[in-house]
Amino acid sequence: MRVVIYVEGSSDKLAMEALLAPLIAEKATEGISIEFFRAKAGDAKQFLLLTIPVTSVNILLNNPNIVVVAIPDLYRKNKGFPHETFAELKKGTIDKFHETLQSRGLGDDPRLTERFQVFCFKYELETLILAAEAQLKTFLGVNSFKVTWQLPVEDENHDLPPKQVVKRLFASCGRSYKEAVDAANILRNASYQDIAVHCPQCFGPFVEFLSGLANV
Repeated sequence: MRVVIYVEGSSDKLAMEALLAPLIAEKATEGISIEFFRAKAGDAKQFLLLTIPVTSVNILLNNPNIVVVAIPDLYRKNKGFPHETFAELKKGTIDKFHETLQSRGLGDDPRLTERFQVFCFKYELETLILAAEAQLKTFLGVNSFKVTWQLPVEDENHDLPPKQVVKRLFASCGRSYKEAVDAANILRNASYQDIAVHCPQCFGPFVEFLSGLANV
């Protein structure tokens, strides 16, 4: 089995590969390949919401052993179609997938629909960095933070998304946040299981999905 996971940017890809390295290696021994890909140039979120559901139909038709997963950010809201919540984002993306199936005369073939999955970062990848508080403190060389954020961390919101909080944390330590390298360097030292516990709304179900994959 091959699991193809689309995320918005290279920082998301590198961070997920670093954080989930133990799970990726474990699944590889079971004959399950887990691969992350960044969106193509342009509006990355719209690409995941509107293009991936369409291209996934061809991918799934031509490769019966592939599962396609889309993990956009919830922030910014209303891109592609109206949505503010994960439930609305997921429904809109799945609806696009079903519309494509219908246009191809395939209906809701369960052999295809079960192999297209949608999750999200609520509200951005940086939610996971905030959940890895101990690793973040070590990375920044501090014992405590003056900047605070919502708990549970996935309750951080559209008005103050997690990346802005992380940028403030770095600035309070006299540093600038370079997401292309910092996200992966922080998360590679964290436990994906612990982060899943701290992020039960959206990241936890994604980890549960990957952990439950079986090569049949």
